[in-house]
Amino acid sequence: MASTYSDAGIDVKKAVRIHEAMAKIIAGTKNEFCEGEFGHYAGIVKIGEEMIAITNDGVGSKLLVAQKMKKFDTVGIDCVAMVVNDLICIGAKPIALVDYIALQKQDETLVLELMKGLAQGCVQSGCAIVGGETAILPEIVNGFDLEATCIGRVEGGVVDGRIVKEGDAVVGLASSGLHSNGYTLARKVLSMEKWGKEMLTPATIYVKPVLEMIKECEVHGLANITGGAFSKMSRLTKRSGCGFLLDGVPTLPPIFAELRRGVPSDYEMYRTFNCGIGFCVVCEKEDAKKVIAVAKKYGIGAQVIGQAIAKKDILLKKDGKEISLL
Repeated sequence: MASTYSDAGIDVKKAVRIHEAMAKIIAGTKNEFCEGEFGHYAGIVKIGEEMIAITNDGVGSKLLVAQKMKKFDTVGIDCVAMVVNDLICIGAKPIALVDYIALQKQDETLVLELMKGLAQGCVQSGCAIVGGETAILPEIVNGFDLEATCIGRVEGGVVDGRIVKEGDAVVGLASSGLHSNGYTLARKVLSMEKWGKEMLTPATIYVKPVLEMIKECEVHGLANITGGAFSKMSRLTKRSGCGFLLDGVPTLPPIFAELRRGVPSDYEMYRTFNCGIGFCVVCEKEDAKKVIAVAKKYGIGAQVIGQAIAKKDILLKKDGKEISLL
């Protein structure tokens, strides 16, 4: 049985190298409308005085759990969550989304169930579905795939982590479960009979609370804890030169505790799974209580899980040990 993401067929460090090689190719396409750098949670284009953010993502192998459980009405919420939670990481308000559904064969019931979830996710995030594509690809697709592209409007300035400074607080917002990442490994560790229903819990959509936090608090950086888990916070270290010490992570919720029994190390756990924290808000230390209060207003648990440090690293301090997640 696979016990690491690499054993399950996903080499995260190799994926990073591929992304870096892709960035060199993409750089040649930059035009006068492009703002910022490649590699953050969303790209930005400036049209007149408007700053528009755009991002794309999918649900990944969580769809295989949906197929196993024969339940398809919530994975659309996950699809929306993947893109809108990335958009808000740069301070953009999601405004419009197009979906892409690829099918092995025509299946009206499946498509309508997927659309129910997409619509529900868009209502939660205040985003409109304005189009999409449904492709029947029997020679390419086994089952189905679900992705979305979303655009948002940056209304109050880009939040990209460059002003993060030593001593800033890292507030972790609670996740609803696995969200949509780590399933390639999770499906090999967890019993589907026991955990399948919980594995389909839709991801939390953080749009409304986070946009309010940006407006009401001194927010310096935002991180959606998805693929790569807490190592993804390196996107903020690139811009600020600071790192993060995560010394207050919560006790693992039951599904993550079960995963930990099959995963060999905290390094692997916290680079693969959100471990109960689905989103991180880096803010002035004095504003941490305000951030937590806003999250509570929206029914989301939150706590300080660490702070920004001078060393450019992502350090997990747990059980008396300090581990680099990079």
